[in-house]
Amino acid sequence: MLASVRRSRAFTLVELIVIIVVLAILSGVAIPKYIDYAARAKESAARGTLGAVRSGIANFYANAAVTGTAAFPTLVQMQTLGTVMQEAIPANPYNNGATIAAATWATTPPVSGSAGYNYDDATGRFWLNSTTTGINEHLW
Repeated sequence: MLASVRRSRAFTLVELIVIIVVLAILSGVAIPKYIDYAARAKESAARGTLGAVRSGIANFYANAAVTGTAAFPTLVQMQTLGTVMQEAIPANPYNNGATIAAATWATTPPVSGSAGYNYDDATGRFWLNSTTTGINEHLW
């Protein structure tokens, strides 16, 4: 009788290196895509919030024009639920602040403290308070 040869069922070193190289290539493609998705998600959330609040400001202005003198809401009215917005304004995705700071619109939008948003009640402009450069949120 011939002695049966037993084969081991382990991976060879070459197979392990090939798997590691394939995983490195996949992660090299996936990580930049994930970072891009996270940045686009923040931008989309910010655009949605800005659009809703700016629409509320426009509605307030239109209602004020119909009932008397056209005026933008004051900072206190912006922060009072049910006056301009029916629900609380979500936190700014760039700095996690949900408060609104009084600001004056200028050529370059100002950044004031840790507030989530800036509001100029003289012009009705509402924008993000962000130290993130390059997003140009004041142009949305």
